[in-house]
Amino acid sequence: MRKARMSFVYLSLFMALLLTVMPLPQAVKLARPDWTLLVLMYWTLAIPHRVSIGTAFVLGFMVDILVGTVLGVNALTYSIVIYVVASHYLKIRNFSVIQQALLLGMLLAFYHLLLFWLSYFLVGVYFLPEYLWPVLTGLLAWPWLFWLLRRYRRQFKIQ
Repeated sequence: MRKARMSFVYLSLFMALLLTVMPLPQAVKLARPDWTLLVLMYWTLAIPHRVSIGTAFVLGFMVDILVGTVLGVNALTYSIVIYVVASHYLKIRNFSVIQQALLLGMLLAFYHLLLFWLSYFLVGVYFLPEYLWPVLTGLLAWPWLFWLLRRYRRQFKIQ
């Protein structure tokens, strides 16, 4: 029964991966929230003993493969961000949803700046302010995603 419940978690992570690679118009593509990281943050806050740094590394590696970035860049940055979330999950859980959104927005900004820094040294890209649009959209998407996944978790009694 526990494995069946965890399959719902993996299904939500798979759906987040699909949203990450879903084709969008170029104007909207720059503002796409980091769905995989947001869903991973939720499950790390909700069930940190089941979804944590190892899951983040595997999903980051999958994002690297699906998006076509340098292998290991997203895996490393996902692992670092999820380490911060997992080490402070008891504090973050006590915040209101708006406070969580602001905090996770800062973690998304940290993720994008770390991703840029690694890409700069590995590939030589230059920083554009448009790279931070997903931070704003992720911050705005968090309350809705939190509500949806929390309802999902309570309905299926995922612990």
